[in-house]
Amino acid sequence: MITFHFEAHKPFELESTKYNQKISYLIDSEGFIEKDITIILCSDAHLFNMNKEHLNHDYFTDIITFSYNTKNQISGDLFISVDRIKDNAERFNVSFDKELERVIYHGVLHLCGYNDKTDIEIQKMREKEKYYLDYNVSRET
Repeated sequence: MITFHFEAHKPFELESTKYNQKISYLIDSEGFIEKDITIILCSDAHLFNMNKEHLNHDYFTDIITFSYNTKNQISGDLFISVDRIKDNAERFNVSFDKELERVIYHGVLHLCGYNDKTDIEIQKMREKEKYYLDYNVSRET
């Protein structure tokens, strides 16, 4: 089950049904079983503090992913900075919704075992993000 929450940020409208369908498709396509995924949308300050506290990183980030996977079952929390999404959307000249979608898939891909530490891993992650961003839910319905 995929749920969305707001923490340290004012709630706003989301196309949660679209995200849920595409996340489910991603997890299934990667050969895993979907369990509980919580997507927490928060402020820059909140995520910065989490990054320092949990990862000893002293910088802003757009997402922190906590995995609770068991065997082939995908479960975790994705903490996403709405402020970073807004800034990145402007920087990359894409809509807020498209950048949020990309970052959500980025986190789910981490849950599926993809990393982004090396150039090769980053390239593979970007290819996967693009594939799932381009996937049209209406093709399946």
